[in-house]
Amino acid sequence: MTDRPLKQIHLAAHFPGVNNTTVWSDPASGSHIEFDSFRHLAQTAERGKFDFFFLAEGLRLREHKGRIHDLDVVGRPESITVLNALAAVTERIGLAATVNATFNEPYELARRFASLDHLSAGRAAWNVVTSSDAFTGENFRRGGYLDRADRYTRAAESVQLAREFWDAGEEGVRHRGPHFEVEGRLSLPRPPQGHPVVIQAGDSDEGREFAAATADVVFTVHSTLAAGQAFHADVKRRLAAYGRGPEELKIMPGATFVLGDTDAEAAERATEVRRAQVGPRTAISFLEQVWGVDLSDHDPDGPLPETDPDPDSALAQGRVRFGDPLAVAERWRAIAAEKRLTTRELVIEVTGRQSFIGSPATVAGQIDHFVQNDAADGFILVPHLTPGGLDEFVDKVVPLLQERGVFRTDYTGPTLRDHLGLPVPVPGRG
Repeated sequence: MTDRPLKQIHLAAHFPGVNNTTVWSDPASGSHIEFDSFRHLAQTAERGKFDFFFLAEGLRLREHKGRIHDLDVVGRPESITVLNALAAVTERIGLAATVNATFNEPYELARRFASLDHLSAGRAAWNVVTSSDAFTGENFRRGGYLDRADRYTRAAESVQLAREFWDAGEEGVRHRGPHFEVEGRLSLPRPPQGHPVVIQAGDSDEGREFAAATADVVFTVHSTLAAGQAFHADVKRRLAAYGRGPEELKIMPGATFVLGDTDAEAAERATEVRRAQVGPRTAISFLEQVWGVDLSDHDPDGPLPETDPDPDSALAQGRVRFGDPLAVAERWRAIAAEKRLTTRELVIEVTGRQSFIGSPATVAGQIDHFVQNDAADGFILVPHLTPGGLDEFVDKVVPLLQERGVFRTDYTGPTLRDHLGLPVPVPGRG
């Protein structure tokens, strides 16, 4: 690290998804449907002066062995609907919705996000995701038509066309591209931010290039300092090819946290949390995703199966696969052997994301160390409890970051672009 000024940390709050992130068994765990849960977490994040509140979304309930997955039985309200309601009970925090570019039309997307940006006075963000699986596509007229190779080209053109709609005004849009031919105009004035903030998640080479060309924020999964630094350097390096500077893209990995009065207490709590997140049945369901066969009789507290996975079989629908089953099994066996892990312990090990564990002072120092050493520009925090899981972080860690001079004590502008330090795009240049 050089003698440059301290980097300012960016923080966002992720409403934990309907999956093994949430500890459902905790008495403090609340609803994922009732509006009050969303309101509480968003207002807590705003009290902590976070940049934005982030909602993920799935377009279909996942299935496992032909039945709706146990962790998906409650479903989830549609993201923009929730955020439009939150715009009325928050004042400054950004509102980020995950919306699929594969199964939505650019005009619809432009109109919905422009509406959220107007109703929130400039706080809207679009997390652009794609899908290539026919399982999700069965809910839509076109079905699973889109080849995997076309996902990013359609997504890039969707963002481009949405921005043309936001910029066009009364002149309207005349667009001809590989995926869309459109003539029309948006039914709303230009959004307060010019363009709502665009967020992207994806670690492939295509995803990194898409981020460098298009995104304002990247949501990543890199969990170590070295991996974060490598990703940060690679994506920032790509920006110059698109006439962009390093400050025009914020890299924000997702991260969990567990706090305690001491580091030892936090470590003990973290172990309890991970065991609650990955119970015996959940461990077996993860194992079955890789092995592709029914393993309901397998002992989760015993070793991994001796048999190899069936690479041509899939028991889970709607989940992102871990990769080539045979290669994954080989890697998992190596980890289990090296660390002497049972099946359940192995699943806990390989499904965990970046975690900050320790006393408030330790966690504040860890986050600051990552940012000052260019492993990230900030973090999207994923609490393990809904809706109160962020309260302790805001009450105990945020003040320490503020004392370090690396996190705002108040918002300095009204829009999400203000919070992120991003300029308002000039029409025709975005």
